[in-house]
Formats: sequence, structure tokens, C-alpha cells
Amino acid sequence: MRAKGSKRGRKYLHQVLQAAALAATGKGARRAFYGSRIGRGAGAGRVLASRDALGRFRQRRVIIKSRVVRLAGRGMQNARAHLRYIQRDGVTREGEPGRLYGAERDAEDGKAFLDRATDDRHQFRFIVSAEDGAEYVDLKPLTRQLMAQMEEDLGTRLDWVAVDHFNTGHPHTHIMLRGCDDRGQDLILAREYLSTGMRERAAEIVDLDLGPRTDREIQRRLLREVDQERWTSLDRQLVVSIDERGWVSPARNAPVLQAALTGRLAKLERMGLAEQVAPGRWRLDRHVEAVLRAMGERGDIIKTMHRELAQRSAGLVAPDEDLSIFMPVAAPQPLVGRLVARGLSDELRDHHYVMLDATDGRTHYVDLGRGDTLEPLPDGAIVRVERRAAQVRAADRVVAEVAAAHGGRYSIDLHLRHDASATQAFAETHVRRLEAMRRLTGSVDRDPDGSWRIAPDHLERAEAFEQRQLRDRPVTVEILSRLPLEQQVGTDGATWLDRQLTAADPVPLGDAGFGAAARDAQRQRIRWLMARGLAEQGDGAPVFRANLVEVLRRRELLRVAGQLSGELGLCFVEAKPGDPVEGVLRRHVDLASGRCGVVEKSKEFTLVPWRPVLERQLGKPVAGVMREHGISWTIGRGRGQSIS
Repeated sequence: MRAKGSKRGRKYLHQVLQAAALAATGKGARRAFYGSRIGRGAGAGRVLASRDALGRFRQRRVIIKSRVVRLAGRGMQNARAHLRYIQRDGVTREGEPGRLYGAERDAEDGKAFLDRATDDRHQFRFIVSAEDGAEYVDLKPLTRQLMAQMEEDLGTRLDWVAVDHFNTGHPHTHIMLRGCDDRGQDLILAREYLSTGMRERAAEIVDLDLGPRTDREIQRRLLREVDQERWTSLDRQLVVSIDERGWVSPARNAPVLQAALTGRLAKLERMGLAEQVAPGRWRLDRHVEAVLRAMGERGDIIKTMHRELAQRSAGLVAPDEDLSIFMPVAAPQPLVGRLVARGLSDELRDHHYVMLDATDGRTHYVDLGRGDTLEPLPDGAIVRVERRAAQVRAADRVVAEVAAAHGGRYSIDLHLRHDASATQAFAETHVRRLEAMRRLTGSVDRDPDGSWRIAPDHLERAEAFEQRQLRDRPVTVEILSRLPLEQQVGTDGATWLDRQLTAADPVPLGDAGFGAAARDAQRQRIRWLMARGLAEQGDGAPVFRANLVEVLRRRELLRVAGQLSGELGLCFVEAKPGDPVEGVLRRHVDLASGRCGVVEKSKEFTLVPWRPVLERQLGKPVAGVMREHGISWTIGRGRGQSIS
């Protein structure tokens, strides 16, 4: 059986299934620990999960998503970012910033909450969404009752803050809970309580507040689900009732439910996800859940795109054929376009998306993964998106080679002994790679003496580590220009338009959207260049001055350097390939050709190419050597990390 529908829809579903299959491969990761036996709330979770299905049928539904976040490393920095995200503008009913509250106060201090958690090992994050949440004038009482009930179930006081969001069709609450109990010990919650116990407790409270669902409410909800092109509670009931032959029947004691299940099976049959094998008997496609979830996700994304575009184009609606979802697994070619919008694709995991008006004339939705993978960008910035590949790195092969020659061990000393040409700094990059693998997947072990135990299948484990990273960073985003297209036309500097005009293999431009806008901007840019003697009309095509991009880049560099010299009271020294660069990295400045760092000494300063990793070095001493296409940095005046 195959899912029917539009060609574009079938292609998207095929890509989703392909991505799921790839994500399921790989070895080396340890099994996750869930605290099922020793975690708090295990008993309550099991009891609540065992309640009869008939009682739950009338129960009002509540969805709770949970996540445990470790605070080591950059965890606390990410926690602060998450707190800012959930308090962002436009999430209240009035379109104002979210208001943080707690157990007793309607206004909590987020900084104080995180300061209390400085020594915590981990943090819990929840999203609580009641199906009938829109009937609540205020969600704070519901949240406080739920957290108070959790304190009873878990036998400890809880330290938490929350923010209510009303910016979607389903009002919901974000809760951040400290990962320690009232005695300062690690708070470990049983998996059963996280997956079932909290949801059942929340549903109890909503039932008490609004009353159980009436027959009419149940019937309306079931009938709404019959024709939905997403995974529904009806599908869940069908899947769990499959018999030993792989068949399913809609027969139920409740006539309303039986009618809804029969209608749902007919809908699935029309979609190619079920086939009738006998009177009153169907066989479901083995991928039915994956396909329906993918269709639901795609529908949600398309709605998001329509909403964002309507807000930015005075209510104009883009046809679905002009909208596309970037699927890394099926994207051999990079995507180039201008930034239209950026938002949260997964509020619990802080995953972001961007929408690009691309050179092919269509608008693309791109899931970035973790939000900290891309710095803030202005609307209109031009970027290049490319899928990341999960592949073994050269460093992994070197580690495996050294370990194979030294009884399955790796260390910096063994590396330097094995390869006389290797430097200390080079070997340290391999240790950082191993440390990253240890923290994320636990696939390598470090001994107290600092050496590493390397398994015979280390390369397979390294590939699994790369595959695991794809979940958080599925794509790479290169900033081609922070300058919007219309501003590039008359800029006295090296722009993206100039690089396109002089490239041997320029990005193809479509006849609509950003592609058409870029074509028009190129024509205007050519006229600007001709007026300044930087181009002339040739035989059917313009002829540009030799080294046009470098001429424009250096012209702007010297102009900006002169302005900075007057501002700083320092002399500008231009760094050429081979020159050493040393000083304090003070700040960055944005040029048409790209971002530059300002490195200051006592009497002079230098402008150097910028890299995002330098953001953490602002205000600190740096040293490096200028190269033809960039700079090789040594952080901390030669005493620390190298950045090539």
C-alpha cells in the first residue's frame, strides 16, 4: 500500500521515511537511564497508567511533553536562552512578552531561579497543553494545582517557574523545574511518572474544573478526527486492536465510536494506508503511523508558513505549490535565499526554523535544529543552507590508528610517539573530539590518567556519534551577506551581487521570488559599476575590472579603517598573508564583504576576517597568523586552543 495524494506530498513522505531509517542506524551509544526503578513517582505512575480505558474515554485530554536537560558545559547558557525564548514578545493573549510566575507569586525573577540552580546536575522542562485549555481564562491555577499534586506524589517540595502561552490555537504552559529535591539531592523522576503520571494528574484537575466530557463533546471530537490527515486517537485505537492475522475491525460496544472507526478506516483506505481484506476487516499499512505523523507535521509547517507570509505581505496568501520543506536527506544541492522569518519549531528542545525566499523562486522552510547553531540575523540577510553529512572524520581514523598500534589506548603522549611530525596542538584536537563523543554518546571511556580506551569498532561509533549530532544540527548555514539585496545595489564595497556577477559558476536564478529580485538587482548593480568605471559593456555581456571583488573589498576596508582610526585614536595596520596578528579582540564590524574583528594593541589596530567561534573571545587576548583565505588563531597569546 502507498500513500495517495499530491506528488509533492508523496515525495515528502518518502523523504521522512528515508530520514527515519537513517536515524535508526548506528552503534555505540549506551542505553539511556530513565530511573524507572529508583526514580520518584514510580508507584503513582504505574497506578495512574493502569486505570480503566472506559474512565479515560470520558476524561478530558491533556498533552504533556517532557525533557531532562543536563546543565554541565553549555547547559546553563542554553537554559538562560530557553528562559528568554519562553518569555519572548507576542505570547500572551494581548500579544505581550510572557510573564514568569511560580508557586506563590505572579511575577518571578528568572535570573534568581537560574542562580539557585547553579550547582544542579540537570533540569526538567515541561509543556502542558489541555485540549480544552481555551476555556480557561487563566492557566496559572491549573499549573499550580498540578505542581502541588506532583509534590505530594514525589514526596518533596519543588522549585519551579512557568510561563503561559496563548500564541497558538492551543493555549499551553512552559514549566522549568529544578533537578534537585528539598534536601538538595538530585531529583530523579521515574519514567512512568513522566510519561503517564503527570498527564493523568493534569487530566484529573481539568475534569474537576470543567467536568467530564459529555456524549455530545465526545461525538464531536471523534467526528472531527475521521477525515484528518494526521495521526489521531482513532488511529491509535485501531493499531492496538490489530489481531494475530494483522487485521483490524471497527466493531465496538459504543455505536458512536464504531461509526467513527468505520469512517476512519474508509478515509485511510482512500489514502492508500488501509485495505479491506474481508467484510468488516481491514489491514493497515505497516508505516501508517509514520506516514500520518509526517502528514500532520507537514500540514502544521504549511500553516506556519502561510501565517508568517501573511503577516509580512499585508495578508496575501501564497499558493501551496510555491512553498517547500527543506529535507536534508533528499537535498543534494545547497539552498541560497534571503531570510524571511525565524521561529521556534520545537519549543521544548529549543529547535529553530528559518524561512527562505530562495533563488529558485519558492519559499522554503528549513529546520535548523538547536537554536544556538545560528547567530541572530536581520530579515533580508542572504544565506546558504546545506545538509550536514554523518561521516567519519580524519581525526577518528588517526585515533583508531594510534590505538591499534598501542593495545587499544590513545593519549597525547602515545600520539606524539606514534607520529613524530604531529604537534601538541594537533593531538589536543583529537582529545577534544573524544571528549565530545564521551559526553554525548558514552561510546569512549577515559581513564584517570587521561588516556582513552578505544574500541575495535571505533570508526563505527564515530559515525554513530555524527548521526546523533544530526538531530541537533541537521544543516549548516553560511551567511553570504548581512546586507539586504536592495542595499547592495549602491554599496561601495564587495557585495554578494558582485561575487555572483564575477563567479565562474554563479547560483542559478529563477524567474520568481528572490530569483527574479536578484536578477533585477544585478542589472542595477552593473549600471552602478559602469558609472564608476568598474565595468564596461562588452560584446553582449558586461566586462568587469580585473579583481573587481578584491578592489571593492579593500576600498571599503580602508574607508572603514580610517573611520575607526579617528574613533579609537589608534593607527590602522593592514595585515597581509604571513603577517602575525596579536592583541585584544575588542569587537566586530559589519562590512559589505563580511564581518571583521577589531584586534587592538596599545598604539595600533588591525581588521581581520571574523569567525563565529571568536564571539566567546571578545575582550580577550588573541594571536594568529594571516593566511591567504583567512587566519589561523591561537587563543590566549599562544597558551590555549588553536582555531584554523
